[in-house]
Amino acid sequence: MFVLIGIIVILLAVWYCVAVQRKITLKHLFRETSYQAYYYLLGGKGILEDYVYFRQNKTPLLPKLGEVAVITGGARGIGVEVVKKLLQCGMHVVIGCRNVDAGEKVAKNIRSCGITSGEVSCFLLDVGSFKSIRKFAELILNHFPRVDLLINNAGIMFVPYAETEDGFESHFAVNYLGHCLLSHLLLPHMIHTAKEKGSNCRIVNVSSCAYLAGSIHFKDLSMSAYYIPSAAYAQSKLAQVLFTKSLDSKLRNRNIPVQVHVVHPGIVNTDLFNGTLLKTVAPWIPALLFKTPEQGAETILHACLASALEGCGGSYLSNCSETTVSPKASSQKVQDRLWSVMLSSIEVEKFADLLE
Repeated sequence: MFVLIGIIVILLAVWYCVAVQRKITLKHLFRETSYQAYYYLLGGKGILEDYVYFRQNKTPLLPKLGEVAVITGGARGIGVEVVKKLLQCGMHVVIGCRNVDAGEKVAKNIRSCGITSGEVSCFLLDVGSFKSIRKFAELILNHFPRVDLLINNAGIMFVPYAETEDGFESHFAVNYLGHCLLSHLLLPHMIHTAKEKGSNCRIVNVSSCAYLAGSIHFKDLSMSAYYIPSAAYAQSKLAQVLFTKSLDSKLRNRNIPVQVHVVHPGIVNTDLFNGTLLKTVAPWIPALLFKTPEQGAETILHACLASALEGCGGSYLSNCSETTVSPKASSQKVQDRLWSVMLSSIEVEKFADLLE
């Protein structure tokens, strides 16, 4: 008992010292610590599931000669592996990235690995800038007569508080709103493509099991009053799941041949974890226990390519299988409220001028 009391006293003392040093309240520090602890629980559960379902985390590549796939964040991490596989399918892959030179270097490296099929293009895109997204979408519409796949993959994680040029908290803008706007701009083109080829086009949103730690803070979406990076990240990932459910439902109700999926790629060892406490204190853990980027790409590819998913949109996929979502992610009330917020934020009255 005395030992336990001593440990609690020491923890409280450490919390207090950290709070004083960072000039934050103990309440705020407790919230931050609670989020961190929840993340470790979710991460441990995710690693265990990735191990248990390792054998099913595989999807066959299908010939898609002449089809066009657009991917955000395709110049690093999981995105690079997705690009490789889609090229092997014969697709023309359009990479949207903040550094076009880096994207072109990735394309050259892929070719040097012996992948000669398909085509690849790199265009400038900052998903945190509505202006950049509109320019990127305009390039896509002008250069390509079709778009078969849109993979909303780019993301940031656990970054310090910052607002984008459009006035939104950066996690919410980059991980969520920017991809909503891009989907809005490309959707009419995808509908036209689907009708011409006679099968559904697909939008794939790359989320995370971290959505389970999230809540939508409608009164303060930027969380400026008590900003916690892990909480902001979780909110943005929950918003992605809610957006997927809303958009797919609206498309399905109108018999529009575009389906939407949301994917948890697994706990993947990418540079998103650089600078985190885990990778700083125990850098050997991600390399030993996490999925590789290639393994993380499998469920994204499954959402893009699997024939069994044709006409089965709205699903949350993990390890190449559909998984049920939490009650907060399936709440129609929350979906509808967030949909209205999203339309207002990206400054449109109707999504793709079709769905309202």
